[in-house]
Amino acid sequence: MAEDPTFDPTEQTLWRPLRLLQAAMDADIARLYTEERITGLKPSFVLELLRLHARGPMTITALAESVGRTHSALSQKVAAMRAAGWVETAAGDDARSKTVTLTDRARGVVGRLAAEWRATEAAVAEIEAELPYPLTRVVADIEQLLAHKSFHDRIAEKLAEDPAWE
Repeated sequence: MAEDPTFDPTEQTLWRPLRLLQAAMDADIARLYTEERITGLKPSFVLELLRLHARGPMTITALAESVGRTHSALSQKVAAMRAAGWVETAAGDDARSKTVTLTDRARGVVGRLAAEWRATEAAVAEIEAELPYPLTRVVADIEQLLAHKSFHDRIAEKLAEDPAWE
């Protein structure tokens, strides 16, 4: 049975609403920054800015490891944070490494960012308490299932049944 060439498989998605929810929540956090005249700050920068404040200057590699990201992904994020004026980079101990430090601008708002982080975590905990099945439990349950049978293996099984994959 030939598939309709105009069929768009991306019209069917189960987890896109979760990504949209997170984007909407991030937009609400960004709105708080705008209301407080903290310009050019993305909510996705805050973890790294707080980590640098708590631990001091770090190489991109060390910062990536500390926040559970790849070096490549964090290198791109550091470039964006540097362009926005939140961090500075300098040559590290060897020619291949860069050390990341907070700018004066970042140091000037980091206390407020820590307050926002705490308030966000408290708001999430409040939402979780109102749910009959909290997202943290969903995540733990999914992790347990994937430990038994990986996402890779599950997808590979489905692909093995799809003639279009051959």
